[in-house]
Amino acid sequence: CKSIVRIKNKFKNIGVMCDVALDPYTSHGHDGIVKKKQILNDETIEILEKQSVLQAQMGCDVIAPSDMMDGRVGRIRKILDKNNFQNVKILSYAVKYASNFYGPFRDAVGSRTNLKTNKKSYQMDYRNSNEIFREVALDIKEGADFVMVKPGLPYLDIISKIKDNFKIPVFSYQVSGEYSLIKTGIKNKIINDEAILESLISLKRSGSSAIVTYFALDVLKKIKNFS
Repeated sequence: CKSIVRIKNKFKNIGVMCDVALDPYTSHGHDGIVKKKQILNDETIEILEKQSVLQAQMGCDVIAPSDMMDGRVGRIRKILDKNNFQNVKILSYAVKYASNFYGPFRDAVGSRTNLKTNKKSYQMDYRNSNEIFREVALDIKEGADFVMVKPGLPYLDIISKIKDNFKIPVFSYQVSGEYSLIKTGIKNKIINDEAILESLISLKRSGSSAIVTYFALDVLKKIKNFS
């Protein structure tokens, strides 16, 4: 939260988007409270509500719940409005898959060793492309202003389907595994660094309104060189 304040004070015209989830703070690495090996959905949402209000109080412009608990978008929208944060937007991770591409991030934060079981009970099955319609529709109904698809490159078809079927901005998240594979390929001269732009343009072409990527600084340098 102190970082939010510093950013808002230093960069007056930059919007701040904050992740809302419990996994960075749990000893077991899950996104929710665990009791007897079960994820407690409603109890988790109570904490997410408090987390969202605190971030909004610190100056966050967009709340981004990435936890995949059922019903959390509606609860967060309600608690934000109740606390006079009607203008704070919600970016819902409506389509977040139980993916193998999160590995480098989990290694970096130490959650891979903590996570004794998988997250398939609340994250989405990568074999299922039909569930997206229900998940996105529910989050829109509950008050989401944008939706996120995570990971990005393995799910270009999913991004396209959402873009074609819903009138809502679609964000895509090029995650740590995607970044690491491309970066390693460039380092070992298997591919050249133009693969960075190619990968991002494919996300844009599939329908992404915005892209979250670890390549942001690399792309900024390329854009400056073009100009």
